[in-house]
Amino acid sequence: MRFLIDECLSPKLAELAWERDYEATHIARHGIEGTKDWDLVPLIEEGDWTFVTCNSVDFRGDPSSPGGKGQYTRLPLHAGLICLNADQAMDRALQLELFQHALDELKDAADLVNQALEVTLYGGEIDIICYDLPVA
Repeated sequence: MRFLIDECLSPKLAELAWERDYEATHIARHGIEGTKDWDLVPLIEEGDWTFVTCNSVDFRGDPSSPGGKGQYTRLPLHAGLICLNADQAMDRALQLELFQHALDELKDAADLVNQALEVTLYGGEIDIICYDLPVA
């Protein structure tokens, strides 16, 4: 699995992934900061990246109907999406904590092909779900 970290998240997430023996990079390393989400999708697809973001709605659609809208609905095949969500400000420490949970969840997984993994902090509790995306 190879991770591309969205610009809304800290580059430290890529370092954490490398520490866990994953290949990872941050949008800033590629000089594509400010690229619109719909323009990122072809880059994500071409690079066979599992994309990590906190812009969950933009990529998977509304949480009440994931895959109903969002940039990933137009991808018939993708390497996966990781959404980090919280009901509070997402500072770097929280980003790292949520991504650690995602990596823990993935330690025995071969890949996330056509799936989304969401790690959400809500009311002090962390919830982790994985589902098909686009929804079959």
